[in-house]
Amino acid sequence: MSARAVEQIKGLTVGHARLGMRGGVTGSVRQEVHDGDTVNVQALGNFGVRFLATDTPEISFQLPGQTRFTGLAAPEWDEFLKDPLSPRWGALKQPFEPGLLRSLRSRSGPGAGRNHYEHAAAAEEALEDMVLADMRALGQDELSFRFFLVFAGEVMDRYGRFLCYINREQEDEHRPEPRPLSYNERMLQVGLAAPYFIWPNLNPFRKQPSIPAAVFPPGKAREVADQDPSLRRAREWVRQARENKVGIYRADYPLRFMPFELRFLSRRMPPDRWVIDLSDDSNFLIRPQGYYRIKHPEDRLFIPAEYVPLFIEAGWHRQPRPRNPE
Repeated sequence: MSARAVEQIKGLTVGHARLGMRGGVTGSVRQEVHDGDTVNVQALGNFGVRFLATDTPEISFQLPGQTRFTGLAAPEWDEFLKDPLSPRWGALKQPFEPGLLRSLRSRSGPGAGRNHYEHAAAAEEALEDMVLADMRALGQDELSFRFFLVFAGEVMDRYGRFLCYINREQEDEHRPEPRPLSYNERMLQVGLAAPYFIWPNLNPFRKQPSIPAAVFPPGKAREVADQDPSLRRAREWVRQARENKVGIYRADYPLRFMPFELRFLSRRMPPDRWVIDLSDDSNFLIRPQGYYRIKHPEDRLFIPAEYVPLFIEAGWHRQPRPRNPE
């Protein structure tokens, strides 16, 4: 694996860098120290980029209790996803609500691991083809090709990956041909990525003066989703892909577990992000384990737990825990 400029070591997010560049070579200490609390550096290693608003099936991930990554093509994943809630894989670190348990069990069984891998391989191949097609369109190769990154609310996640919308870098947006949609959007459009909208990283082109100012009023989720051009288009592409039964929505072979479901099952932890239904006018924040009740993934807006107090202060209400388990 290539060296990472930012990575996690023993639970800490750490980075590796050297003195910055000056005139094509590494600068001197005097050149690169800007003032008493700023120094210019260049990264030692590669940065990971996590596409915002999308979630594709996992090519590899950690099986329960393991630290190494295992490819989803491995038979161990089929064995695990036959019955991912079995105690043989380790105790669940927190209880799962009955309704969520039923939803997960209804999609487990033989072949679930292979199903995830085949959809992951299709997504990986499609993205590779998109990048190669962009290189050909621009007359560039691996050395000259550049990516253009646009950030939204947060720049980096807890794993040291950039959070952004990513596209090919093209100095003239009309030449040699009009610049296409971002890779994030293209993957949603062809149905090979699931939508994964996480507040506040929604629209990099709509600036907010502050995080609290980005909280929209209770009961206005559907209106906000319909009025935001980027979000509206993305949701429409997902609906079209599902109606056309392509990619992860294939009628004969749909994706059985959403990528984030595979991740929390492997970690033996239930989901912890609250959810707003973008198709509804309610003022409720849906409990993290109730996400599955929102039928269509493009209608789910996930709210990290640390931001929930901002929504409560704005007038939203936490959905109460069900009195009678489903």
